Amino acid sequence: MGKKSNGLNAGTKLKRRRKTSNLLNKDFKRRLFNLKVKSDPLKGSSQAKAIVLEKIQLEAKQPNSAMRKAVRCQLIKNGKKVTAFVPGMNAIKMVDEHDEIIIECIGGKMGRAKGDIPCVRWQVIKVNDQSLNALIRGKIEKGRR
Repeated sequence: MGKKSNGLNAGTKLKRRRKTSNLLNKDFKRRLFNLKVKSDPLKGSSQAKAIVLEKIQLEAKQPNSAMRKAVRCQLIKNGKKVTAFVPGMNAIKMVDEHDEIIIECIGGKMGRAKGDIPCVRWQVIKVNDQSLNALIRGKIEKGRR
């Protein structure tokens, strides 16, 4: 790469150079073309309602060996199916099929999976409009739908 242009009409060349250089940057391109929101099932929102389709168990990644409890659910807003982790001891017992849950991002790096749970980016925070945390602790009973 040569030195930068300088002269009376160098502005055009500098602008074109900046544009091509910026498009080589992955983060700039994602921000420019709004790719995060386009690929995100929640379409940029922090939480979303979903209906539980089935309860599943996922094997933890190496070197851990555990069956992580999760649910396959379908988002109400756009019908997309996602897998959501159910955090807490015996928390999966509080969730049944056809329940309405609220999911949120699990908080992994770069919006990806967190910890040893493969391909799971979401976690359950509410079941039938009641906090999953309070249900586990026995503070409230599960609501009838």
